[in-house]
Amino acid sequence: MIARILTIAWNTGREAVRSKLLYTLFFFALVLILASLILANISYVERNRILQDIGLASIRFFSVAIAIFVGVGLIHKEVERRTVYTILSKPLSRGEFLLGKYVGLVGTLWLQAAIMIFVFAGISMLRGISLEAGHAAAFSLLAVELAVVVAIATLFSAFTTPMLASLFTGGVWIAGNLTRNLRDIGVDSGVDLVRQVTALLYRVLPDLASFNLSIEAAHGLPVTASDVWLPMLYGTAYATIVLVCAVSIFERRDFK
Repeated sequence: MIARILTIAWNTGREAVRSKLLYTLFFFALVLILASLILANISYVERNRILQDIGLASIRFFSVAIAIFVGVGLIHKEVERRTVYTILSKPLSRGEFLLGKYVGLVGTLWLQAAIMIFVFAGISMLRGISLEAGHAAAFSLLAVELAVVVAIATLFSAFTTPMLASLFTGGVWIAGNLTRNLRDIGVDSGVDLVRQVTALLYRVLPDLASFNLSIEAAHGLPVTASDVWLPMLYGTAYATIVLVCAVSIFERRDFK
């Protein structure tokens, strides 16, 4: 089973690397990271923080964008080219196929994120900025966030078109960064219905803000161990639940 999943993952990674969209977004990410160096140089105050803020924000935003726009096409391309019928005719379950696609894309995203982080680290070193534990924590949680976003994209791509899947996944990502605000709105509201709806949304939607330690990394704020391992545990559990739902839907999907 693991060998079959890894085979699909390897082929998915090779296919993703050839994606023009991935290269386009990746190129813009690197340009923004380099542009942050220029913006920092023309500023008279807080140059290093400007560099850190723009660089970290660029890595996170474009990594998530690649996860969404490449992830939503995981299944559609195989169905459109009719290759899914050939693949599933082999001793390979639909669940293994879907998980292989997921693992392959996550691995590809981690690789491109690592390259962007390497460029960011090089620019920071040129500016005399040392990367500390906060940066390591921020990059580690970014990897978990990407795994969660790809799981959500996989779920939507299992039963709908790439256009709708990208809209749904993007909407969930935006809402996932605002779940804490929704919770606070519900707590402060005097209407029971609003309180119940916001509480439900807070439990169902992913708390993506917990994966974002960019501010702590850029400003040298302290980061505790629980700030890292609790979101990692939460992200792993959330991605697992979403993937179980995706496999369940995909196994019942009719390709005709």
